[in-house]
Amino acid sequence: MRYFKIFEIAYLVIAILATIEAVRMWPIDRSRSYIMILFAVVSIGMFFFRRYYRKKFGNRSK
Repeated sequence: MRYFKIFEIAYLVIAILATIEAVRMWPIDRSRSYIMILFAVVSIGMFFFRRYYRKKFGNRSK
């Protein structure tokens, strides 16, 4: 179960890095910024999805 928690944190790190890159690239290339914002939103969604199922399976095994 520890590995699943590490992957959750990795999704948050990816979301933060994509957001920083989107803000940095906004004045230069907006189309690339939109892609980075999409990556950030998908990463946050995956974080909550993985967290939900990790807790669900953890409660089931008790």
